[in-house]
Amino acid sequence: MAKGFRDLQVWHLSVSLSLAIYEMTTTFPKHELYGLTSQMRRASVSIASNIAEGSARKTRRDYRQFVTIALGSNYELQTQLLLSRHLHYATPDQLDPIEALCHRIARMLTRLEDYLRKPPPATTVNDPTPNN
Repeated sequence: MAKGFRDLQVWHLSVSLSLAIYEMTTTFPKHELYGLTSQMRRASVSIASNIAEGSARKTRRDYRQFVTIALGSNYELQTQLLLSRHLHYATPDQLDPIEALCHRIARMLTRLEDYLRKPPPATTVNDPTPNN
């Protein structure tokens, strides 16, 4: 695909989301280290990773599939954030901005997915050979 993942705002935001998740989960109970903590970290990393991997694919369809996976990981993380809230593992001050970022990224991924669903714009090629 023409645009590299480092040029995509949604990728940069996803990396920021991952960093926020890693920071927030350092205060989770130790018994969750291989449970919810690990799941949240993996889901957050999956979002940015799938955007990057998809951008290297040769077709829009393949790229879109990875964007769809990233969106699924985003929704998985949103569910885990909700559980963290109900279990009182994090404060609303910690969770609210992260949840807002998740929602923003989900909207951006949905728009990217829609864009990739459409056929690419037609390009015109000027043929320098004469029509004899």
